[in-house]
Amino acid sequence: MFKKSLAALLALASPAFAQAPIPVGHIADYSGPTSDVGVPYGRGVQDALAWVNANRRVAGRPMNVMTQDYGYQAPRAIAQYQSWMGRERPVAIQGWGTVDTEALITFNTRDRVPYISGSYSAALTDPTGRAPRADKAAPFNFFYGPSYSDALRAMLIWARQDWTARGQTGRPRYVHMGANHPYPNSPKAAGEALAAELGFEVLPAIQFALTPGDYTAQCLTLRNQQANYAYLGNTAGSNISVLRACQTVGVQVQFLGNVWGMDENAMKAAGAAANGVVFPVRTSAVWGADVPGMANLRAISRMSDQAGTAYRPVHYLAGVCAAMLMTEAMETAGANGGQITGERIRDGFYARQNWVPAGFDGVCAPSNFTNQDHRGTLAVALYRAVVTGDTTQGSVDDLMRAGTMRLDRVTTITLDRRPDWLGW
Repeated sequence: MFKKSLAALLALASPAFAQAPIPVGHIADYSGPTSDVGVPYGRGVQDALAWVNANRRVAGRPMNVMTQDYGYQAPRAIAQYQSWMGRERPVAIQGWGTVDTEALITFNTRDRVPYISGSYSAALTDPTGRAPRADKAAPFNFFYGPSYSDALRAMLIWARQDWTARGQTGRPRYVHMGANHPYPNSPKAAGEALAAELGFEVLPAIQFALTPGDYTAQCLTLRNQQANYAYLGNTAGSNISVLRACQTVGVQVQFLGNVWGMDENAMKAAGAAANGVVFPVRTSAVWGADVPGMANLRAISRMSDQAGTAYRPVHYLAGVCAAMLMTEAMETAGANGGQITGERIRDGFYARQNWVPAGFDGVCAPSNFTNQDHRGTLAVALYRAVVTGDTTQGSVDDLMRAGTMRLDRVTTITLDRRPDWLGW
């Protein structure tokens, strides 16, 4: 036993181990029903990690990034996780969907592997399991940006202000829209509760699938309900169908998108139907902004676009920031010769306050994580999609440069860190 332990220690101390690649998992949706936004987000994660490998590494070691497209099928994500833990044993994983991420909480808690998801379910924000509505503790789960629930709360607060600013009287009517699925349902109860608290009349929810389709019936229901504010809980692809259908039947409503519900590609696809949609943006800037961190962002973009001409939508930037948070937490773990283990990476997420990854000032919004609260941010920046002309001609970059499409910052709502909202 002693000989085995000694051999293991010697191996850990050997020069070969010191340079050994660090295994990192990456589960992405590049082909499933959320791939419309999964592709740019996953590309941002991949490019950022490739850029780190090429330019600075982690404690002098490269990462062995294992990317797997799971097609938004939770069983495939779980099977991939189990396969990795049986062989490569990644020290951290970049994940994606709500169903699979929530299903894996027990596994990555048991294995003590930080899991940085593309799901922003509030259920992932309580590391203790002691929050009032907690189902289970999620001590190794993190994500970059506000939770779905907090983003919706911020939009409802803005909507109430907007109702008053328009000089409207009476109670505004609010409706939740989306698939009957854990991802769009994640903030439903929290949003409806705050809407009622703010004086909205809460209407029965309207369902539509995660995939594009004919949603005329849903728009007619929306019109008949005389809703004033409607939350779109799905990703951009199916939301585009709703926006077009509602434009056709003449629905007059203020749509509120979730973080995956609108982006520059969706604006081009939906055209004038996307004009006016308000939605949260996770980063401090959008592509091309004149901020210090944009130079590094452009360098990262060139990892998959050597010409440097690609326009990167908001999801790509969020993927970069998520990857850079993980990278810096790993660097903290490995500082001063420390081992890069899951526990030490988790603690790396707690090591900084108002945390902006080095070199990304003005791009990545500040994050704060503690061992009691994994709500990384409560400041929710809201933008409005503005479409002023024909979007069928030209690239997204062309249309943004010409001003045919633009993203206007509306406001930033900073929520109170209410204990009763933790985990919900």
